[in-house]
Amino acid sequence: MAKTPSRLSRIIQIRRVIKRHNLASLVDDMQLTGRSRWVGRALLGGTSPDSSESAEPRGRRIRLALEELGPVFVKLGQALSTRPDLLPQDIADELTLLQDQVPPFSADQSMRLIEQAYGDDYTKIFESVEPTPMASASVAQVHAARLRPGLAIAGQNGEKQSDVVIKVLRPGIQQVVESDLRVMHTVAGLLQTHWKRGKQFRPHDVIKEYDQTIHDELDLRVEAANGARMGADFETTDIIYVPRIYWDYTHQNVMVMERIHGTSIREFAQLEAKGFDLQQLAADGVEVFFTQAFEKNFFHADMHAGNIFVSDQGKWIAIDFGIMGTLDEHDKQYLAQMLLGFFNRDYRSIAQAHLRAGWIPADTRIEDFEQAVRMVCEPIFAKPLSEISFGNVLLQLFQTVRRFEMPVQPQLVLLYKTILNIEGLGRQLYPELNLWDTAKPFLEKWMKDQLSPKALLDDFKRDWPIWKALLPELPNYLHQQLNPIQAPKPAARPLPVGLITASLAGIALLAEQLGWLHSPQVTETAPWLIIAGLLLVWLRR
Repeated sequence: MAKTPSRLSRIIQIRRVIKRHNLASLVDDMQLTGRSRWVGRALLGGTSPDSSESAEPRGRRIRLALEELGPVFVKLGQALSTRPDLLPQDIADELTLLQDQVPPFSADQSMRLIEQAYGDDYTKIFESVEPTPMASASVAQVHAARLRPGLAIAGQNGEKQSDVVIKVLRPGIQQVVESDLRVMHTVAGLLQTHWKRGKQFRPHDVIKEYDQTIHDELDLRVEAANGARMGADFETTDIIYVPRIYWDYTHQNVMVMERIHGTSIREFAQLEAKGFDLQQLAADGVEVFFTQAFEKNFFHADMHAGNIFVSDQGKWIAIDFGIMGTLDEHDKQYLAQMLLGFFNRDYRSIAQAHLRAGWIPADTRIEDFEQAVRMVCEPIFAKPLSEISFGNVLLQLFQTVRRFEMPVQPQLVLLYKTILNIEGLGRQLYPELNLWDTAKPFLEKWMKDQLSPKALLDDFKRDWPIWKALLPELPNYLHQQLNPIQAPKPAARPLPVGLITASLAGIALLAEQLGWLHSPQVTETAPWLIIAGLLLVWLRR
């Protein structure tokens, strides 16, 4: 393999590509400071008026340049294509056309890496490995294989099969990634300092996030852990199938996974010929996504057509778990409120959700933000709901509210990207898919459940080990807080009624948990008495 270029030589290569595709003019579009604009144009080599590509749209020129610069830049472009908060729409649309497809590396190299990973156990594990890859991408490629008899583990459906796939990292990819990331960090740092909107869009943070993402892809144990977690989340459901991970045969540069057999979600004619209900498949996809994001707190963030198949039983099958997303409770609450605001055309609640979540500056006039949201949504709602793309609503909203200097929310970007993918797949399966009708009942039920007594009790049970450790110290701690050290008093004050109530309820709940009491009423009422008692203490301060 060729020697990885130094940072300086790589920058020179990038400069040549930028000049060849006439991208220096983008410096003017970025609102750099005067001196920085001049330096930027000089470093990027100016324009080449004689180039046959000079008349091409800027989005196409950027895409072609990224493809020429190689896999690390292609992946960055793909990531940025989902960031309408950062890029103009024409560039974001063009970057969605970037293809992460590269020629496979040689069968000899691949087989050598696989044999090195397992050493003497190689022939004891695999009955056969297909040298020709099933698929090849910039970071890794996949080979079909068959395990020795007796080594197969049961899949989600309870069946054992010996067919597996081996994912192998591309040799030398680590050095290529590190070289290009050094250049990206350098450029992002300059933009952070000299770009007028650097503080708002935080390019250095964007590259740091991308750095983490691509490094995760360079360790196949991360993908294996993601797949195992998603499989556990849907172990008992019939709506999606997640292939098993073979942990005993998974290392940093190789991963073994159950081989799935199904029809690609993009093969609409084949799906229809097999008698599948495409409308139900589309609705299942929406349910799978919202279940992952709001109930499991962990969602597949790369659900494009190449990663989704349909089993012979009509279940979704997901593969490639390199990019996953998570949402904390705070984000989920505000996100659900915002989405329901869209569904109900309640623009004030959307604006309030953004403000309370800290997604827009605190000094933003709520009326101005509400009006901006209204200008985006009202023309769209003039159409029938079945013709409205919810993903496009989010994209247009991003473009409109950029003037409010809304900071980047990385945890939401993957969510929006996945919504676009799911809606796009669903509409291809069933053009009349109405994401609004499918998602709104789910979110309304989720919000209602979050505020129910059962949810409160579940939260308390989850945190019970912490409460159990703190409870013996609670009366003394609260007494000290309510009675700070002062001059000696002639007589001690009695403990507040609320504190006594909370303490007794806590003791009763502890006794029930230890098995000394057997009363469902204690389990149901004690948490409420603890909360009521503490609230009473606080009110009487």
